[in-house]
Amino acid sequence: MGIRENTFYEGGPHIGDLIINILLGFTVICLPLTVGAIVRAIWLRYRITDRRISITGGWMGNDRTDIIYGEIVKIAKIPRGIGLWGDIVVTLRDKSRLEMRAVPRFREIYDYMAEKVADKTGRSVEAITAQ
Repeated sequence: MGIRENTFYEGGPHIGDLIINILLGFTVICLPLTVGAIVRAIWLRYRITDRRISITGGWMGNDRTDIIYGEIVKIAKIPRGIGLWGDIVVTLRDKSRLEMRAVPRFREIYDYMAEKVADKTGRSVEAITAQ
């Protein structure tokens, strides 16, 4: 019997990222961006729970990364697509960074993650989200 987790968000990247990059793909210069957006749309999945962040991606969706909130030192958000979706960058204790690209509802998810990190580490939300 496993530990219960309440899922806050589960899904893939924002569909707007794919649409914009396909439109840009009609220019030869932006073809690599289009291929990246297609690969993200097919194989990238995010799962944010009250205990951890799980990201499944990579070629054919074979790579999985799990992060517990106690390992997170800093979180930053970057709006994309006129603010409809955004990127979230998570910095860990060992100074490595994890980028979550084209996250839908990124403001809500960012606030939820910052609150969970503050609960687990005992630091204030402002200290975690300081730019």
